[in-house]
Amino acid sequence: MQTEVTTQYLIHVKHLKKYFPTKRGLFSSAKYVKAVDDVSFDIPKNSTFGVVGESGSGKTTLGRTILRLIEPTSGTIRYIETDINSLNSKELRIFRRKMQIVSQDPYNSLHPRKLVKNIIGEGLKIHFQLSSEEIYEKVKDILEQVGLREEHMFRYPHEFSGGQRQRIAVARALVLKPEFLVLDEPTSALDVSVQAVILKMLKDLKRDFSLTYLFITHDLAVIDYMADYVTVMYLGQIMEFGTKDDIFLAPAHPYTFLLLNSIPNPDPRIKKKKVIPMGEIPSPIDPPTGCRFHTRCPYARDICSNVEPEMKEVHKGHFVKCHFPLG
Repeated sequence: MQTEVTTQYLIHVKHLKKYFPTKRGLFSSAKYVKAVDDVSFDIPKNSTFGVVGESGSGKTTLGRTILRLIEPTSGTIRYIETDINSLNSKELRIFRRKMQIVSQDPYNSLHPRKLVKNIIGEGLKIHFQLSSEEIYEKVKDILEQVGLREEHMFRYPHEFSGGQRQRIAVARALVLKPEFLVLDEPTSALDVSVQAVILKMLKDLKRDFSLTYLFITHDLAVIDYMADYVTVMYLGQIMEFGTKDDIFLAPAHPYTFLLLNSIPNPDPRIKKKKVIPMGEIPSPIDPPTGCRFHTRCPYARDICSNVEPEMKEVHKGHFVKCHFPLG
Protein backbone atom coordinates (compact mmCIF):
# COMPACT_ATOMS: atom_id res chain seq x y z
CA MET A 1 0.00 0.00 0.00
CA GLN A 2 1.45 3.36 -1.07
CA THR A 3 1.46 6.30 1.31
CA GLU A 4 0.53 9.65 -0.21
CA VAL A 5 3.32 12.20 0.22
CA THR A 6 2.12 15.61 1.43
CA THR A 7 3.89 18.53 -0.24
CA GLN A 8 5.39 21.03 2.20
CA TYR A 9 5.33 24.64 1.05
CA LEU A 10 7.86 27.26 2.10
CA ILE A 11 6.45 30.39 0.38
CA HIS A 12 2.79 31.30 -0.09
CA VAL A 13 1.90 34.27 -2.33
CA LYS A 14 -1.74 35.34 -2.62
CA HIS A 15 -3.16 38.12 -4.83
CA LEU A 16 0.15 39.98 -4.83
CA LYS A 17 0.20 43.37 -6.56
CA LYS A 18 2.93 45.93 -7.08
CA TYR A 19 2.00 49.15 -8.86
CA PHE A 20 4.52 51.93 -9.46
CA PRO A 21 3.06 55.45 -9.79
CA THR A 22 4.12 57.45 -12.84
CA LYS A 23 4.59 61.18 -13.06
CA ARG A 24 1.36 62.94 -13.83
CA GLY A 25 0.80 66.19 -15.66
CA LEU A 26 -1.01 69.24 -14.38
CA PHE A 27 -4.36 68.16 -15.84
CA SER A 28 -3.91 64.37 -15.97
CA SER A 29 -4.83 61.82 -13.33
CA ALA A 30 -2.29 59.49 -11.73
CA LYS A 31 -1.37 56.35 -13.65
CA TYR A 32 0.43 53.24 -12.49
CA VAL A 33 2.83 50.73 -13.97
CA LYS A 34 1.21 47.41 -13.08
CA ALA A 35 4.44 45.46 -12.71
CA VAL A 36 2.88 42.61 -10.71
CA ASP A 37 -0.89 42.34 -10.96
CA ASP A 38 -2.80 39.82 -8.83
CA VAL A 39 -0.29 36.95 -8.68
CA SER A 40 -0.81 33.83 -6.54
CA PHE A 41 1.30 30.68 -6.13
CA ASP A 42 2.97 28.41 -3.56
CA ILE A 43 6.62 27.31 -3.64
CA PRO A 44 7.30 23.76 -2.40
CA LYS A 45 10.13 23.36 0.05
CA ASN A 46 13.50 22.25 -1.41
CA SER A 47 12.32 22.88 -4.98
CA THR A 48 13.51 25.18 -7.75
CA PHE A 49 10.59 27.39 -8.77
CA GLY A 50 11.32 28.90 -12.17
CA VAL A 51 9.81 32.21 -13.31
CA VAL A 52 10.15 32.85 -17.04
CA GLY A 53 8.96 35.54 -19.43
CA GLU A 54 10.07 38.34 -21.70
CA SER A 55 11.73 41.52 -20.43
CA GLY A 56 9.11 43.70 -18.77
CA SER A 57 6.93 40.81 -17.65
CA GLY A 58 7.44 41.61 -13.95
CA LYS A 59 9.78 38.77 -12.99
CA THR A 60 12.39 40.80 -11.10
CA THR A 61 9.77 42.96 -9.38
CA LEU A 62 8.03 39.77 -8.23
CA GLY A 63 11.21 38.37 -6.67
CA ARG A 64 12.15 41.61 -4.92
CA THR A 65 8.61 42.15 -3.65
CA ILE A 66 8.48 38.67 -2.11
CA LEU A 67 11.62 39.56 -0.14
CA ARG A 68 10.14 42.96 0.72
CA LEU A 69 13.06 44.72 -0.87
CA ILE A 70 10.16 46.48 -2.61
CA GLU A 71 7.01 47.07 -0.59
CA PRO A 72 3.93 45.39 -2.13
CA THR A 73 0.89 47.43 -3.10
CA SER A 74 -1.43 44.71 -1.80
CA GLY A 75 -1.65 40.97 -1.28
CA THR A 76 -0.10 38.55 1.20
CA ILE A 77 3.30 36.87 1.36
CA ARG A 78 3.84 34.11 3.91
CA TYR A 79 7.01 32.24 4.80
CA ILE A 80 5.48 28.99 6.10
CA GLU A 81 3.17 30.59 8.71
CA THR A 82 4.91 33.95 9.05
CA ASP A 83 3.17 36.90 7.37
CA ILE A 84 6.12 38.77 5.90
CA ASN A 85 4.05 41.89 5.25
CA SER A 86 3.24 42.24 8.96
CA LEU A 87 6.90 42.33 10.11
CA ASN A 88 8.22 45.65 11.34
CA SER A 89 11.68 46.85 10.33
CA LYS A 90 13.44 45.19 13.28
CA GLU A 91 11.63 41.87 12.80
CA LEU A 92 12.25 41.96 9.05
CA ARG A 93 15.96 42.57 9.59
CA ILE A 94 16.18 39.43 11.73
CA PHE A 95 14.03 37.45 9.30
CA ARG A 96 16.30 38.31 6.37
CA ARG A 97 18.71 35.62 7.55
CA LYS A 98 16.28 33.10 6.05
CA MET A 99 15.81 34.85 2.70
CA GLN A 100 18.60 36.11 0.44
CA ILE A 101 19.02 37.25 -3.16
CA VAL A 102 21.70 36.86 -5.84
CA SER A 103 21.40 39.68 -8.35
CA GLN A 104 21.90 39.58 -12.09
CA ASP A 105 25.03 41.69 -12.41
CA PRO A 106 28.09 40.46 -10.47
CA TYR A 107 29.97 43.58 -11.57
CA ASN A 108 27.68 46.01 -9.73
CA SER A 109 26.41 43.87 -6.85
CA LEU A 110 29.77 43.80 -5.00
CA HIS A 111 31.24 46.84 -3.24
CA PRO A 112 34.32 47.78 -5.33
CA ARG A 113 36.31 49.19 -2.38
CA LYS A 114 35.86 46.32 0.06
CA LEU A 115 37.91 43.16 0.36
CA VAL A 116 36.05 39.92 -0.30
CA LYS A 117 36.35 38.90 3.34
CA ASN A 118 34.50 42.07 4.37
CA ILE A 119 31.86 41.77 1.63
CA ILE A 120 30.95 38.25 2.73
CA GLY A 121 31.50 38.81 6.44
CA GLU A 122 29.34 41.93 6.71
CA GLY A 123 26.13 39.91 7.09
CA LEU A 124 27.70 37.83 9.86
CA LYS A 125 28.62 41.02 11.75
CA ILE A 126 25.06 42.35 11.43
CA HIS A 127 23.19 39.19 12.42
CA PHE A 128 25.48 37.31 14.80
CA GLN A 129 27.70 38.10 17.76
CA LEU A 130 30.87 36.49 16.40
CA SER A 131 34.54 37.15 16.97
CA SER A 132 36.83 38.17 14.12
CA GLU A 133 38.35 34.67 14.14
CA GLU A 134 34.92 33.02 13.86
CA ILE A 135 33.92 35.29 10.98
CA TYR A 136 37.21 34.53 9.24
CA GLU A 137 36.63 30.77 9.47
CA LYS A 138 33.05 31.02 8.22
CA VAL A 139 34.07 33.18 5.27
CA LYS A 140 36.89 30.80 4.39
CA ASP A 141 34.56 27.79 4.58
CA ILE A 142 31.85 29.33 2.39
CA LEU A 143 34.42 30.42 -0.21
CA GLU A 144 35.62 26.83 -0.43
CA GLN A 145 31.99 25.70 -0.84
CA VAL A 146 31.65 27.88 -3.96
CA GLY A 147 34.98 26.84 -5.46
CA LEU A 148 37.26 29.67 -4.30
CA ARG A 149 40.28 29.67 -1.99
CA GLU A 150 41.29 31.30 1.27
CA GLU A 151 43.69 33.66 -0.49
CA HIS A 152 40.76 35.18 -2.42
CA MET A 153 39.54 36.77 0.82
CA PHE A 154 42.19 39.48 0.52
CA ARG A 155 41.38 40.65 -3.00
CA TYR A 156 39.00 43.27 -4.37
CA PRO A 157 36.11 42.47 -6.77
CA HIS A 158 37.89 44.01 -9.80
CA GLU A 159 40.60 41.36 -9.49
CA PHE A 160 38.15 38.56 -10.37
CA SER A 161 36.49 37.29 -13.53
CA GLY A 162 32.72 37.52 -13.99
CA GLY A 163 32.19 33.91 -12.96
CA GLN A 164 34.31 34.32 -9.85
CA ARG A 165 32.41 37.47 -8.87
CA GLN A 166 29.14 35.60 -9.11
CA ARG A 167 30.60 32.87 -6.89
CA ILE A 168 31.42 35.59 -4.34
CA ALA A 169 27.85 36.93 -4.60
CA VAL A 170 26.50 33.43 -3.97
CA ALA A 171 28.87 32.98 -1.01
CA ARG A 172 27.67 36.28 0.49
CA ALA A 173 24.06 35.04 0.27
CA LEU A 174 24.78 31.57 1.65
CA VAL A 175 27.03 32.52 4.58
CA LEU A 176 23.94 33.33 6.69
CA LYS A 177 22.55 29.80 6.08
CA PRO A 178 19.27 30.91 4.45
CA GLU A 179 16.49 28.51 3.45
CA PHE A 180 15.14 30.55 0.53
CA LEU A 181 17.20 32.13 -2.26
CA VAL A 182 15.97 34.39 -5.07
CA LEU A 183 18.24 33.98 -8.09
CA ASP A 184 17.58 36.89 -10.45
CA GLU A 185 19.09 36.03 -13.84
CA PRO A 186 22.25 34.81 -12.06
CA THR A 187 24.07 33.75 -15.23
CA SER A 188 22.78 36.13 -17.92
CA ALA A 189 25.83 38.44 -17.65
CA LEU A 190 28.30 35.54 -18.00
CA ASP A 191 29.86 33.75 -20.96
CA VAL A 192 28.06 30.59 -22.01
CA SER A 193 30.90 28.31 -20.87
CA VAL A 194 30.93 29.98 -17.45
CA GLN A 195 27.13 29.80 -17.21
CA ALA A 196 27.21 26.01 -17.30
CA VAL A 197 29.73 25.84 -14.45
CA ILE A 198 27.76 28.29 -12.27
CA LEU A 199 24.46 26.49 -12.88
CA LYS A 200 26.03 23.16 -11.92
CA MET A 201 27.40 24.80 -8.76
CA LEU A 202 23.95 26.19 -7.88
CA LYS A 203 22.41 22.74 -8.26
CA ASP A 204 25.03 21.22 -5.97
CA LEU A 205 24.60 23.97 -3.37
CA LYS A 206 20.83 23.50 -3.38
CA ARG A 207 21.35 19.86 -2.47
CA ASP A 208 24.12 20.47 0.08
CA PHE A 209 22.31 23.33 1.89
CA SER A 210 18.71 22.05 1.45
CA LEU A 211 17.76 25.29 -0.29
CA THR A 212 14.59 26.45 -1.99
CA TYR A 213 15.13 28.57 -5.11
CA LEU A 214 13.02 31.17 -6.89
CA PHE A 215 14.90 31.17 -10.19
CA ILE A 216 14.17 34.13 -12.49
CA THR A 217 15.27 34.00 -16.12
CA HIS A 218 14.23 34.62 -19.71
CA ASP A 219 16.26 31.61 -20.88
CA LEU A 220 14.10 28.52 -21.30
CA ALA A 221 17.16 26.27 -21.66
CA VAL A 222 18.28 27.34 -18.19
CA ILE A 223 14.77 26.70 -16.83
CA ASP A 224 14.78 23.24 -18.40
CA TYR A 225 18.06 22.43 -16.63
CA MET A 226 17.30 23.98 -13.24
CA ALA A 227 13.58 24.07 -12.49
CA ASP A 228 11.16 21.63 -10.90
CA TYR A 229 8.17 23.96 -11.36
CA VAL A 230 7.68 26.72 -13.92
CA THR A 231 5.57 29.89 -13.89
CA VAL A 232 5.18 31.80 -17.15
CA MET A 233 4.61 35.56 -16.71
CA TYR A 234 3.36 38.16 -19.18
CA LEU A 235 2.64 41.82 -18.40
CA GLY A 236 2.59 41.27 -14.65
CA GLN A 237 0.31 38.23 -14.62
CA ILE A 238 0.82 34.47 -14.54
CA MET A 239 -0.26 32.90 -17.82
CA GLU A 240 0.59 29.30 -16.98
CA PHE A 241 1.97 27.26 -14.10
CA GLY A 242 2.93 23.61 -13.74
CA THR A 243 5.76 21.15 -13.39
CA LYS A 244 8.65 21.45 -15.81
CA ASP A 245 7.26 18.52 -17.82
CA ASP A 246 3.82 20.15 -17.97
CA ILE A 247 5.27 23.31 -19.46
CA PHE A 248 7.81 21.80 -21.83
CA LEU A 249 5.92 18.73 -23.02
CA ALA A 250 2.32 19.97 -23.00
CA PRO A 251 2.14 23.80 -23.01
CA ALA A 252 -1.48 24.93 -22.66
CA HIS A 253 -1.20 28.71 -23.13
CA PRO A 254 -0.44 30.18 -26.58
CA TYR A 255 2.19 32.47 -25.05
CA THR A 256 4.04 29.51 -23.52
CA PHE A 257 3.82 27.68 -26.85
CA LEU A 258 5.29 30.68 -28.69
CA LEU A 259 8.13 31.00 -26.19
CA LEU A 260 9.02 27.34 -26.61
CA ASN A 261 8.65 27.61 -30.38
CA SER A 262 11.22 30.42 -30.45
CA ILE A 263 14.02 28.17 -29.13
CA PRO A 264 16.45 27.44 -31.98
CA ASN A 265 16.91 23.77 -32.82
CA PRO A 266 20.60 22.75 -32.64
CA ASP A 267 20.12 20.36 -35.59
CA PRO A 268 19.79 22.44 -38.81
CA ARG A 269 18.32 19.43 -40.65
CA ILE A 270 15.19 19.55 -38.49
CA LYS A 271 12.70 22.09 -39.78
CA LYS A 272 9.83 23.33 -37.65
CA LYS A 273 7.05 25.73 -38.41
CA LYS A 274 7.57 29.10 -36.78
CA VAL A 275 4.57 30.80 -35.18
CA ILE A 276 5.44 34.39 -34.34
CA PRO A 277 3.45 36.59 -31.93
CA MET A 278 1.86 39.60 -33.61
CA GLY A 279 2.66 43.24 -32.84
CA GLU A 280 4.54 44.73 -29.92
CA ILE A 281 4.32 44.14 -26.16
CA PRO A 282 1.68 46.52 -24.75
CA SER A 283 2.53 49.03 -22.04
CA PRO A 284 2.10 47.86 -18.44
CA ILE A 285 0.67 51.33 -17.71
CA ASP A 286 -2.34 50.60 -19.89
CA PRO A 287 -2.55 46.80 -20.31
CA PRO A 288 -5.14 45.34 -22.72
CA THR A 289 -8.61 44.49 -21.48
CA GLY A 290 -9.65 40.86 -21.33
CA CYS A 291 -6.69 38.53 -21.78
CA ARG A 292 -3.40 40.43 -21.53
CA PHE A 293 -1.99 38.44 -24.44
CA HIS A 294 -4.91 38.75 -26.88
CA THR A 295 -3.33 41.61 -28.89
CA ARG A 296 -0.49 39.31 -29.97
CA CYS A 297 -2.17 35.92 -29.87
CA PRO A 298 -2.65 34.14 -33.23
CA TYR A 299 -5.55 32.16 -31.75
CA ALA A 300 -7.49 35.07 -30.15
CA ARG A 301 -11.29 35.31 -30.50
CA ASP A 302 -13.75 38.06 -29.64
CA ILE A 303 -14.20 36.96 -26.03
CA CYS A 304 -10.46 37.24 -25.42
CA SER A 305 -10.51 41.02 -25.84
CA ASN A 306 -13.50 41.57 -23.56
CA VAL A 307 -13.43 39.00 -20.76
CA GLU A 308 -10.41 38.27 -18.59
CA PRO A 309 -9.93 34.48 -18.39
CA GLU A 310 -9.84 32.73 -15.05
CA MET A 311 -6.98 30.50 -13.99
CA LYS A 312 -8.17 26.96 -14.69
CA GLU A 313 -6.65 23.56 -13.98
CA VAL A 314 -6.19 21.62 -17.24
CA HIS A 315 -4.98 18.60 -15.28
CA LYS A 316 -3.68 18.05 -11.78
CA GLY A 317 -1.20 20.74 -10.82
CA HIS A 318 -1.18 22.32 -14.30
CA PHE A 319 -2.95 25.71 -14.47
CA VAL A 320 -3.54 28.08 -17.40
CA LYS A 321 -5.10 31.54 -17.72
CA CYS A 322 -6.74 31.15 -21.14
CA HIS A 323 -10.27 30.84 -22.56
CA PHE A 324 -9.13 28.24 -25.11
CA PRO A 325 -6.17 26.20 -23.79
CA LEU A 326 -4.08 24.32 -26.32
CA GLY A 327 -4.01 20.56 -26.47
